[in-house]
Amino acid sequence: MKHWTLEHIPWSKFDRSKVDPDLVKLVKAAALVEFNGGDYATYLGRVFGDDTEFRAAAEDWAQEEVQHGQALADWAKLADPEFDFQAAFQRFTDGYRIPLEATESIRGSRAGELVARCIVETGTSSYYSALTEAAEEPVLRAICRNIAADEFRHYKLFYTHLRRYLTRDGLNAWDRFRVTLGRLRESEDDELAYAYFAANHPDEPYDRARFSNAYARRAYSVYRRHHVERGIAMALKASGLNPTGRLNRVLTGLACWFLQLRARKLAALNA
Repeated sequence: MKHWTLEHIPWSKFDRSKVDPDLVKLVKAAALVEFNGGDYATYLGRVFGDDTEFRAAAEDWAQEEVQHGQALADWAKLADPEFDFQAAFQRFTDGYRIPLEATESIRGSRAGELVARCIVETGTSSYYSALTEAAEEPVLRAICRNIAADEFRHYKLFYTHLRRYLTRDGLNAWDRFRVTLGRLRESEDDELAYAYFAANHPDEPYDRARFSNAYARRAYSVYRRHHVERGIAMALKASGLNPTGRLNRVLTGLACWFLQLRARKLAALNA
């Protein structure tokens, strides 16, 4: 069941004077990725084919993801009336596809798949929390706040089902941590780079490195330490490790250092 609808967004409060052009580009890309939730529900439905409880939950999850994409797209069209969302989404899905034909998880087990889904929700909840604080435009703030709350709930949803599968699949803490590391490495794969390209540069050829850097330069700049710290805690919990101990502090420090270093390098490269 959806916790909010598009009618709950205060569209009449849109303030063009507070629109950040860099955030517009990020929002356009995010709209494409979120709106593609239906494909992920298809993939999960095939992987968990005999689990009717989880499949029903995944369908509800996908409906909320699609709504996220629509809300972000509607805001992007307010910020940039020339943005053609449907054309951009078609470009995105023409060039980037997930393995819909799979009947087993690409993570090696259902428990591994659920760990990976927890990591995705960790990233999105942190990202939309950061966007909420970075945005000055009030409608975008309201949208991102709602999405962030949904993504935290989605994390809890996948974590609840993960606990069901841990014993059955024999996934130990090391296996869970390995899946976590693998999914984190994928955070700079083609999905976000291609979404950024499809949303913002429709008349240019796709250059993975260029558009990955363009996306990262803008996205990394919105994070603050508390976003990273909470995200690390959620990732550690999904990995079966202590989410609040010394490891969190060490990883948070390293992650903040990396984000700041990468943001500076990308800014210098752009200059």
